[in-house]
Order: sequence, then C-alpha cells, then structure tokens
Amino acid sequence: MIFSHVALSCADPLLTEQFYSEHFGFRRARTIPLGEGNEIVFLKNSQSVYLELFRADAENPGVPAASNDGPHYVGIRHLAFQVDDVDATVSRLGSAADITLGPLDFSGFIPGWKTVWLKDPDGNIIEISQGYSDE
Repeated sequence: MIFSHVALSCADPLLTEQFYSEHFGFRRARTIPLGEGNEIVFLKNSQSVYLELFRADAENPGVPAASNDGPHYVGIRHLAFQVDDVDATVSRLGSAADITLGPLDFSGFIPGWKTVWLKDPDGNIIEISQGYSDE
C-alpha cells in the first residue's frame, strides 16, 4: 500500500493551487471537469505527493479557525513539509508566510530540529521543519 493524496476543500482552488505551486513545488498533474466551470485539480510534487483540490460548496459549520500548530480536536491537525532551512523558506514565502506559531527550536529532542507553522490561503495549518530524523 502507498499513500495517495490529501484532499482539500478550497474557497478559491486557483489561489490554493498557486500557493502550493509557488511555495512548495507542486505542479498540476490532472484536472477532472465536474461541469458548470467546476473541476477537481490534482497537484503533484517531485516526491509524488498529491494534493487534490475541490471547490468548497458549503459554509464552515462553525468549527473554530485553526491556529498555532493546528486544531486539537479529532481531525487533521496540519500538513507538514521538510526543508533544509526553515528561516530561508519562511523568507522566500515573504508575505505569504502567515505564521501561526514559531519558529521553535526542538534541538533538545533532535539536534538541529526546528519548526514553524503557518496558514495556507484557506486557513489550513502547514508545518515547515528542518532537521527531523528517525531514531
């Protein structure tokens, strides 16, 4: 079994596509037309990770906006990406780096481990970290 994708419901799928393409190396892999100008967009990065973008068709049912490192109730807490240098990545993001927590240094657990969390255009929390390694 291999991991397939994460599906995101987006207020503006084109804006979300632009964000993940510009800042995280994703590229459009496929679109599936649904009619009436609506489509599913599959994005893929160089490690064959896919994001599946849907246009949201319902209002938020009152769930609080995500903050810090993501929601602590049952569900997806955040998406995470490993980079060589957190500070350089945040700098490249510029004004698109809507930081919600950090950067934090976790070198006490793993030497060189550093992490920052930020929001994507739809308010989903993204973790960007450097230096993580398995035991």
